Amino acid sequence: MKNLIIIILVLFLSVSCKKDLVKQPKKLIEKEKMIDIMYDLSLLEAMKYQSPLLVDSIETNPVKFILKKYKVDSLQFAQNNIYYASDYEGYKDMFDEISKRLAKNQRAVDSILKIEEKKSGKIKNKISKDSVKAPLKPEINAGNGQDVPMDQ
Repeated sequence: MKNLIIIILVLFLSVSCKKDLVKQPKKLIEKEKMIDIMYDLSLLEAMKYQSPLLVDSIETNPVKFILKKYKVDSLQFAQNNIYYASDYEGYKDMFDEISKRLAKNQRAVDSILKIEEKKSGKIKNKISKDSVKAPLKPEINAGNGQDVPMDQ
């Protein structure tokens, strides 16, 4: 009988301790929309890190622009961010999804850069090969019908 009481007590305590620490906001942002917002904000932070002068030169606040894009105000975003962050596993899954998107875009950018490098390399090789040749005189050499290089 004592074991039964202990088991019931442990179950009761474990259930009663698992209450939500953060209440759901009145205007809950759907999880997918929240991931999209956080993805855009991550891109913005990366841009700030890579070229801070570019982002600083923009007249408007880029964060406000992103929130306006998703029709969310800063308070609503902050409340929803705290709400989603209170569930560690769910929040980690959201960031894993964002990381996957960023990695996919990074691969796409890397492949575009490789193609551009190959194109520019071919152009440079063609220019360097053409510049090695001596320019030809427009005159025809004494009766043999061939152009003569200028340095002769």
